[in-house]
Amino acid sequence: MNKTNYKVIGVMSGTSLDGIDLACVNFQFDGDWHFKMTNCETIPYSQEWYKRLQNLTSYTSKELKDIDLKYTIYLSGIINRFIEKHDLKSIDAICSHGHTALHEPNKGLTYQIGNQKVIASLTKNKVVCDFRVQDVKLGGQGAPLVPIGDKLLFSDYDFCLNLGGFANISFEDHKERIAFDICPVNIVLNFYAQKLGFEFDDGGKLASTGKVNSKLLEELNNLEFYHLKHPKSLGLEWVKKEIFPKINTHKLDIKDVLNTCVEHIAIQISKVILNKKKATVLVSGGGVFNKYLINRIKDLSPTHDIVIPSNDIINYKEALVFGLLGVLKMRNEVNCLKSVTGAKNDHSSGEIYQS
Repeated sequence: MNKTNYKVIGVMSGTSLDGIDLACVNFQFDGDWHFKMTNCETIPYSQEWYKRLQNLTSYTSKELKDIDLKYTIYLSGIINRFIEKHDLKSIDAICSHGHTALHEPNKGLTYQIGNQKVIASLTKNKVVCDFRVQDVKLGGQGAPLVPIGDKLLFSDYDFCLNLGGFANISFEDHKERIAFDICPVNIVLNFYAQKLGFEFDDGGKLASTGKVNSKLLEELNNLEFYHLKHPKSLGLEWVKKEIFPKINTHKLDIKDVLNTCVEHIAIQISKVILNKKKATVLVSGGGVFNKYLINRIKDLSPTHDIVIPSNDIINYKEALVFGLLGVLKMRNEVNCLKSVTGAKNDHSSGEIYQS
């Protein structure tokens, strides 16, 4: 008999490298799922780890395994300090995404570091992690995984849009949950903002002072990925191969690069959400704080209600949902949807390690 109340810590590190998100969440099940987030925190990466994670695709498999162990130990320490700081007791599980090192599902490859078994002994808690690998083995994209949370926790909205390293979206279509990556967001915007000495483009102020380069915009909008049908997902490898070279050949002022990229992002998102004439769109992820980007999305989608939720949902929705994925795995219930990833079947994904 499954219990009805769970206290878990959801842990997420995204491709935008803004840090490790931790959220302590109480879940309750009464036929529907309910949640309350009690403690949330983002721990920024040290410069050393930031540089290391930024270059994960360039390491050999032997180097990557060494980094994996070091990162697992590093992550365990951060989780332990979070538990101690907030005096968290009676935790059912730590539910961790890890950090994506490689993601090329069409080659049957996805690898998240930070998910080694040692994490359970170092945190002295049950750990549920490594949620993507099984899906790829079943022929799926291994991404996105958040849509099960959208379906079970945020079903009041027509679309759930996340603006993180990449934009991804989730919605119901003919009683099936559909979800896919739309385009890169912060993984590109942060990269170019940093060339001007900023960690990110605060509020989109840099982008707003630039101007669109129509030739670059056309090249970006014509990328093959945007013509593919879902399921589909993106990774750092794709950005390095398809996005950066196109931008760099134009030798533009950085502010014009940022402005053009924001326009590109807003166009790609509006093309997806305008499939419905009128809709409510819940927006989360760090990109929400880029006011210029949000305003461009609104301008291009005038019939839609773009909903900005509380800061906890904006910042920690992915950590929250990975907490739910862990709970569903412990209950041996579906946490990965074939309609989203393209896997052979719905399944309960992840590894469970006892402390």
